[in-house]
Amino acid sequence: MAASGTSLRRSRDDVADMALHLLDEQGLPYLTMRHLATALGVQPSALYWHFPNKQTLLAAVSNRILAPMGEDPLGNISMHEAVRTVGARMRECLLAHRDASELVSSSLALGLASSPVRPTLLKVARLHDVPDALAEVAAEAVMHFVMGFTFHEQQRLAASRLGLLEEPVASSTEGVRADSPGGDFTEALTMIAHGLEVSIAQHRAQQR
Repeated sequence: MAASGTSLRRSRDDVADMALHLLDEQGLPYLTMRHLATALGVQPSALYWHFPNKQTLLAAVSNRILAPMGEDPLGNISMHEAVRTVGARMRECLLAHRDASELVSSSLALGLASSPVRPTLLKVARLHDVPDALAEVAAEAVMHFVMGFTFHEQQRLAASRLGLLEEPVASSTEGVRADSPGGDFTEALTMIAHGLEVSIAQHRAQQR
């Protein structure tokens, strides 16, 4: 805490980093501007120097959660594998943080965060002469599927922590991996990838 009569200087990164820490430790309901200010040792009004409102703060946290999506370029792979890979990566990013799917979904819905799937699928699509329009549709399908699937996973985890389930659910770090053979997530993502392949084939047939 700051000493009496003094104030701590906190950067925008300090605030966003602490917000992500509180999210992991306490969950989204606890992530209030008041709790965040207390954790940083500043007055709540100091937070608004960096973020005009809570939604812009949550958008910054969303960007941190999704940052690993762009850390490892996919290279020259097929559209089918691109769909499966970016979908799996997005799920892993969300499961790495408590209540992340709910938080990120809000930022995306308000247009305060960008699709973590779209840039990569567009890049791979252009390598294979796939129309941007098809890649855009695929990106939306993947993003919304992963968000919904992971939201339900994290809801079950929250219910398990509260003792509301008959059988406890493994934490995100112990749960089923995105690439587990036969998993519902992988099968559904593969179905989306197959659907994209059919759409690409139909488009090319029409161009002949």
